[in-house]
Amino acid sequence: MTAPPLTGAAEPATDRTVVGENLSLPLFRTLSGVLAGHPYLKVVVDREENTWHLLDTAAHPFHVNYIATRVLGMDLETLDAELDAFNASVYMDPARRFLLGVLSLHTDQDTEGRERTFLVLETTEADTMHGELLEFFYEFVRERVDGRLPLLLKPANHGQEEALAAISELRVPRILSHELFGSRTRTPLNPGEATGRLRYFRDHEEYASAEAGLGWADIVAMPCLPDDVPRVAGFLNTAPITPLSHTNVLASGWGIPNAIVRDLEELVEKDGLNGAWVRYRVREDEITLERLADEPDLRAPAWHQQRIRLEPPLLRDTPVLALHRLRAADSDRYGTKAANLGELHHVLDSRTADLTAFYGRPRPPREHLYKHLAARLGLSGRPAAGELRSKAAEFVAGAVSAPEGVALPFALQQRFLASSPVLQQGIGKLKMALELDATEVLDSLCLQLQQLIRNTPLPESVTRQILQAFPTAAGPSGRLVVRSSSNAEDLPGFSAAGVYDSVTTVHGTGQLLDAVRQVWASLVSPRSVRLRHQVGISLDDTYMGVIVQEYVPACLGGVLVTCDPTRREDFRNVYLNCSPGSPEQVVDGSVLPQQYLYNTVEGGGRTVALGSWGDTLDAATRARLADLSLTGRLLQSHFSAPDVDRPLDIEWLMTDQGDFRLVQIRPYAL
Repeated sequence: MTAPPLTGAAEPATDRTVVGENLSLPLFRTLSGVLAGHPYLKVVVDREENTWHLLDTAAHPFHVNYIATRVLGMDLETLDAELDAFNASVYMDPARRFLLGVLSLHTDQDTEGRERTFLVLETTEADTMHGELLEFFYEFVRERVDGRLPLLLKPANHGQEEALAAISELRVPRILSHELFGSRTRTPLNPGEATGRLRYFRDHEEYASAEAGLGWADIVAMPCLPDDVPRVAGFLNTAPITPLSHTNVLASGWGIPNAIVRDLEELVEKDGLNGAWVRYRVREDEITLERLADEPDLRAPAWHQQRIRLEPPLLRDTPVLALHRLRAADSDRYGTKAANLGELHHVLDSRTADLTAFYGRPRPPREHLYKHLAARLGLSGRPAAGELRSKAAEFVAGAVSAPEGVALPFALQQRFLASSPVLQQGIGKLKMALELDATEVLDSLCLQLQQLIRNTPLPESVTRQILQAFPTAAGPSGRLVVRSSSNAEDLPGFSAAGVYDSVTTVHGTGQLLDAVRQVWASLVSPRSVRLRHQVGISLDDTYMGVIVQEYVPACLGGVLVTCDPTRREDFRNVYLNCSPGSPEQVVDGSVLPQQYLYNTVEGGGRTVALGSWGDTLDAATRARLADLSLTGRLLQSHFSAPDVDRPLDIEWLMTDQGDFRLVQIRPYAL
C-alpha cells in the first residue's frame, strides 16, 4: 500500500509552447509542471512584439535558454559565453525587452470556507524590476488570463516589495511570500531518504514513555522533536520549525530526512502508518511516505562504522588567554569554539586573509564570480585580484566584530579532575561501561559523574587562574556568559549542536565557578557520551575548554548558514534567521524566528517567514542583514579552506548600538 505523495512531480511532455494565446485553466494545466506541490508555468513577455510566450515546462526548464535559442536565434555555446551579460539584459536592464516570470496555481478558503483557486505571478529572486515595470507586467498578464481566476503579484525580493509600496493594491493586487507559504501544509527541511519503522507520538509524554526503545531503524514523528532525540533514521514534524532548529542541524549532520507535514495525523490514521515499515523521501519538490508490505531486510546504517578522529589534546600547563590571542591551531588546547573565535579576531585585525576564494571557484558556464563580488563590494570595472581581496577584507572588518573574552584551557579541567580520587573512580567506571558496551548502566553512571563534577571543590590553583582572568563579574550589567569549547564539537561530521551546556546568566565569583563546573560536567552528560561513542570518539581524547565573556545586550540575534539548507546545489543564497533579543532564543527554539534568504551573487533578499514576531523588519535593518550575509559568505573562503564550498554556521547578535558581533563560527554539516 502506498500513501499518496505529499507533493507531486512534473510529468514529461512534448513541446507544446504557445505564443500569443490567452491563458485558460485547461491550457495552464496542459503546459504546467509541479513544484513544491503547486502547478506552475513559465511565461515570457516580449514588449517589442507586444506578445507573450507560454512555455511548456517539461520542454523549457530555463527562461533564458528559450529566449536565446527560440526567439533570438542564438546557439547555447554563444549564450554560455555571454551568460552574465544576457542575464543582466533580461533581469536588470530598466528598459529590457523581455519580462520573465512564473505563474503558479494555488487554492485556499474564502471567508465562508469555500475553496478558492487563484494564480500568483512572480519573477525570479534576482530580478530588479522597478514599480512601473512590475505594474506593466501584472496588467499585461491580467488582460490575457481567464478573468474568472484571481491573479496576485508576489514580489520576488525586498527591492520589489519597496518598489510596489507606492502602487495601490487595487491596481496591483499582491501577496507576500510568507503569506503564501508561511502556513503551507508540507515543507522540506533536510533532503534525504530512509527506510524504517514510523513511530508517531502526539505529544512529548507519549514520546518520553517510548524514548528508551527508539533505535537506528525508527523514523520519529511528533509535533516538535526534542533537542536530545537519539540518532534514528528520520524525522517528521507536525508543527512548524525552521531549517536552523537544533533538530534539523542534527538531521543535516546525520544525513537523515526531515520535513514538516502538518496533516501527518490524518495520513497515519487513514493508512495505519504508526508502527508500520515505510519508505520516506524528502526532496525540494517532493515528500513521499510509502507503506511497505513486509518488514525490509535492513542493514545497520553507515554511521555505525563512522569514526571521527580527534587530534591528541595538549594537556601541559597552559595559561588562560584572551580570545584575540588564539588561532585555529589552538583547538587542541582550548577547544574548537574558542580557537575559531581567536581565528576570527585574527582575520578582522590583520586583514591579510584571502576572503574571495569562494567567488574564484568555477560555476559553469562561468569561469568564476569575481565580477559579481566586485559589484557587491561597490567596485566598478574589473578590479585587480589584490584590490578585490583588500576590499573584501575591509568590508568584513567594517561589518562585524568578534567577541572579547578569555579561554580556559583543557589543562584546568584536567587538573580539576585529577585532584579528586572520587572523580577519577567515576571516570574509570564510565570508561569500563563504554568498553563493555554496558548501555543499561551508562545513563546512571553519567548522571552520577555529572553530579560529582558540579559539587567537587576546585583546587586553589585552578580557582586562582580563573579569578585572575575575571576577578569580579565585570561589565555594566555585572553579568557574564560561560560557554563550552570542547575539542569534540564544531567539527566536520560532528557538530554537537546543543549537546554541551552554556550558562548565560552568571553574576559574581561564586556563580562563575559553578558555571565553569557545569560546562565541564556537560562533557559527560548521557547524551553527549552516547553521541561521541557512536562515532568512535574516545572519552580519553575528549576535553572541555571554557569561554568566559562579558554579557552584551542584544536588540536582535540569530543564526545564519552560508547556504540554502533545502537546496544544496544553490551557490547563491545565504539563509538567515533572527528574533528580537539574544540569539539563544533562536538557538534553543523558544521562539519561531523570522527567516530570510539573501543572494550573495546578484544581490537582493527575500522574506521566507515572519515566525512568532508578526511584523517584518524595516528596510534599513534588512539591508544591514544583507551585509551580514555577504560577510558570512566571505568568511567561508577562509574558514572552510581548502573546500571553500563547505558552508558555515554562524551565531550572531546586533548590539543596542547597531553593531554586529559574531559569537560562534563553525562548519555547517551538509
